[in-house]
Amino acid sequence: MAPSRPLPPVVYHPAYSAPMPPGHRFPMHKYARLAQVLEEERLVGPGGFHIPVPASFDMLAAVHDPGYVRQVLNAEVPPQVERIIGMPVTRGVSERAQAAVGGTLLAARLALRHGLACNTAGGSHHAGPNGGAGFCVFNDIGVVARAMIDAGEIRQALVVDLDVHQGDGTAFIFEHEPRVFTFSMHGEKNYPVRRGPGDLDIDLPDGTGDDAYLAELRAILPVLLQRVAPDLTFYIAGVDPHVSDRLGRLALSDEGLAARDAYVLETCLPATPVVGVIGGGYDDDIDRLAHRHAILHRAAADAWRSGRARPAAPRD
Repeated sequence: MAPSRPLPPVVYHPAYSAPMPPGHRFPMHKYARLAQVLEEERLVGPGGFHIPVPASFDMLAAVHDPGYVRQVLNAEVPPQVERIIGMPVTRGVSERAQAAVGGTLLAARLALRHGLACNTAGGSHHAGPNGGAGFCVFNDIGVVARAMIDAGEIRQALVVDLDVHQGDGTAFIFEHEPRVFTFSMHGEKNYPVRRGPGDLDIDLPDGTGDDAYLAELRAILPVLLQRVAPDLTFYIAGVDPHVSDRLGRLALSDEGLAARDAYVLETCLPATPVVGVIGGGYDDDIDRLAHRHAILHRAAADAWRSGRARPAAPRD
């Protein structure tokens, strides 16, 4: 039976956009603008956004060093650690990081219930066991997958990471966890220099465009789904592979990103529930960037209307 709700659940929290120093290169305001775009395009159901509860200390400390977690929650991160993260960890940034993890957890549980759900943040894949890095304070997928496996909500997870940067933090978190399979397809000459031990990594040369990118993805994803047989798939739909992205070195167009997102969803659904998170995207034009991130949500709405999304099978 197809889902009766008109649109897939979308998760958002006002804390996603934290105050930042003037001129900072991280586009923090994209989250609030994305929420506005989704409302303007009527991609949010009649009940509005689902509002998450921020992640707790215990949940975060199950994946990240407890001392580091305490520093973040108290907004007392040492300057040398802030430099690795790439931003000051103020009270607002701390609250944003906790809310984003809570948002991915809520979206994941909604995906199990309905077959598909999206967070309007998330994909902070550079944060690892010892702390944050690369604009990522906490690793939302790392924390959420760990919590759901430990609670018995899922047995096997797949991470499909299509951000332009390798998901090194996620790979380190699950290096010795066979119940989480990490797949990352990214630019070979991009950040980070030290790569994580992912289960499957595909390096793409600078300038890879739509056709070559999609051909690589189509050759891998169906085989991977059959091999892993996940109870839940986490999809990081980073838009930094875009040709105009400040930090990306690939050459995807808007149409290429749309084809990518549609392909991931149509291939994964209904074999596995999917939770989508937005990942990276860097553009000085916040409006243009927010519309680019909305590509994931448009694809999710199309997949939902097609009836492909299915709730998770009942557990034994």
